Amino acid sequence: MPAHPTRHPIVTEALQVQIHDLFDCQWLLLAAGDFQSARFNTMTISWGSMGRIWNKPFVQVVVRPQRHTRTFMEEFATFTLCAFPPACHGALELLGKKSGRDGDKIAEAGLTPVAATTVGAPIFAEAELAVECRKIYWQDMDPKGFLDPSIAKNYPDKDYHRIYFGEVVAVTGTQKYFH
Repeated sequence: MPAHPTRHPIVTEALQVQIHDLFDCQWLLLAAGDFQSARFNTMTISWGSMGRIWNKPFVQVVVRPQRHTRTFMEEFATFTLCAFPPACHGALELLGKKSGRDGDKIAEAGLTPVAATTVGAPIFAEAELAVECRKIYWQDMDPKGFLDPSIAKNYPDKDYHRIYFGEVVAVTGTQKYFH
């Protein structure tokens, strides 16, 4: 694993990310639960969005019903998203494939959970960007809303995502994420 990068607070207006690159290429690690009680889980995501809604900066993530992280998303009020340097890609791949139900996949991936600055969900020492969120909305995806029929091919088992919106309440990152 790479050395732990030095992250600094970033006001949301100064956050500079290439959204498509962040989700599609770099991937993000979604963590939900409570760091202090060591009750949390994480999963790698490559689908989501960031922006502004209801006059708040937000992150939108989607979680399928069978994912262990969904239990933590339901129980706890906060979640985090972390971005990592390329050297951590293997760890993110493992965290996207293995379930936390079956063992300590975070330790196996070699990542270090640490307390976030304002929310209960953890962030990771190796992350170069950490986005802390408070859940403000959720909705189950309804396939009746698919206007493009090709979307349905993503759901052969009809395991439609639950959509979560989180208000961004804190961001820390390395210099590469400053505007």
